[in-house]
Amino acid sequence: MMHTWFECKIRYEKVMENGMSKKVTEPYLVDALSFTEAESRIIEEITPFISGEFTVSDIKRANYSELFNAEEEAADRWFKCKLYFITLDDKSGVEKKTATTVLVQAADLRDAVKKLDEGMKGTMADYVIASVAETAIMDVYPYTAEPDVKPEFPDAGTTH
Repeated sequence: MMHTWFECKIRYEKVMENGMSKKVTEPYLVDALSFTEAESRIIEEITPFISGEFTVSDIKRANYSELFNAEEEAADRWFKCKLYFITLDDKSGVEKKTATTVLVQAADLRDAVKKLDEGMKGTMADYVIASVAETAIMDVYPYTAEPDVKPEFPDAGTTH
């Protein structure tokens, strides 16, 4: 399934560990079909966790072709990984590199590389890792269809 990721920045008053309040802006990633849907989804997801007022200060498309999330609790950070898929041009024999960016949830840099390699195991294409960098992303909200929700037009594309 294709995902369209939007990075949404949330600005709010956060109570720090020392008890002081501080205005912060934190990025979250949301899977949505449009900017409008991204905004409504992030508001819905964030509302239970933030007491007080908050604003969605920015929404922009994020070009991630794949997302590898982890189950273990220690994997609480998100890493942006740039990869190059290497293919050979059949006619010229020239090596061609195609860039792609994936997001990996991991505990640290080493864990991110390990999880990236595990996630890429199923791919037939050769690849090289160009860069791995920790992001500021706080959480990721992929789209999940409600199991009891039927499509609005169940017979779309069929003729009777």
